Amino acid sequence: MFKLGRQLHTHKVLPFGWQKQRHASSSSAGERTALYDFHVRKGGKIVNFGGYALPVQYSDQSIIASHLYTRRVGSIFDVSHMLQTYVRGKDAAACLETVCTADILDMPQGSGSLTVFTNEQGGILDDLIVNKVSEQELYVVSNAAMKQQDMQIMNSAVSRFKSQGKDVSIEFLSPADQSLIAVQGPQVALELAKLLPQPKALEQLYFMRSAVFELAGISNVRITRCGYTGEDGVEISVPSSQVESLTEALLAAGELKLAGLGARDSLRLEAGLCLYGSDIDAQITPVEAALAWLVAKRRRTAADFPGAQPILQQLKEGVQRRRIGLQMLGAKAPPARAGVAIFSDGQQVGQVTSGCPSPSTGRNIAMGYVAEQLKKPGTKLQLKVRDKFYEAEVTRMPFVKANYYNKPKQ
Repeated sequence: MFKLGRQLHTHKVLPFGWQKQRHASSSSAGERTALYDFHVRKGGKIVNFGGYALPVQYSDQSIIASHLYTRRVGSIFDVSHMLQTYVRGKDAAACLETVCTADILDMPQGSGSLTVFTNEQGGILDDLIVNKVSEQELYVVSNAAMKQQDMQIMNSAVSRFKSQGKDVSIEFLSPADQSLIAVQGPQVALELAKLLPQPKALEQLYFMRSAVFELAGISNVRITRCGYTGEDGVEISVPSSQVESLTEALLAAGELKLAGLGARDSLRLEAGLCLYGSDIDAQITPVEAALAWLVAKRRRTAADFPGAQPILQQLKEGVQRRRIGLQMLGAKAPPARAGVAIFSDGQQVGQVTSGCPSPSTGRNIAMGYVAEQLKKPGTKLQLKVRDKFYEAEVTRMPFVKANYYNKPKQ
């Protein structure tokens, strides 16, 4: 029996479970984003994802073709289901620091950081991106599936600060009012330049930086240089009343295509990025998830975030399990999906949390958790798929080279 502290919990809706619902009727597909009718007109195959009706793919491309096109050129994804939030006031940064692990106070204006909400046991409640618009304004993007929880976490923090006479307020943006599209791929910057009054405006917008621009004639569009694919790209926050015209303008620029959830999932897995509810959850700490870098140095010293003591203890003493990458060996090995057991010398030592055939490498890849002593790249393991054992090897992540647009080192 696999026992490494707390058991892993696999999300009920697994990453590639969407394919079973490809032809779900729109009436049962959940809340609609502002682009729903647009998706249907463009041939989107709609599924219910986290309570939202979103395309898993489009009729003009298979998921694999869409994945490869994103890596080669660029694609547009509707991610309007994500929770967009503004926290404002001179105490905004200090307030949000009480519920996450980032060093927001010392973050340069215009920059952003991936971080996590944690519980008192050190478990990850959600992962999110915090952008420091100014010393008195933060822009936060978090996961749709955890929307109600995240709103409660942030609301409670703001209420506590307000009760102490602090200057802080919060605004949750509704998908009905504000949409979010991710535009990802190596040619994205060139395509966006065609729609900017100053074509070179994005040259100084490096990875994890955010600013407001005029785009396709639309003013006050927030563009953040980030994404979920490992490629250069942006996330664009735009009024829902104008998101369709913006998306049409991006397509009309010439090279970009629409992409859905299927390609987004295989892209993020190749990039070694976690899916909340599958690869990380409230039972898994940042240290176990190989995300200790999300716990900022100053925050470690201050030990003033939820779960600080358990996490700091793990940083000092180590953990029993660790998230690792896996590559299946042998031409006949099938893909290992979430829930597949990992074995070593006949004993279960872990579990797969995400897995798929990798369109970019031609191999079957996965990530999961194994006993700490087995985390070294090159370690041979066995995966039990449909009652048969197949050889696999621990490998470094990402599975494909990241192509983020980083600021050149001085």
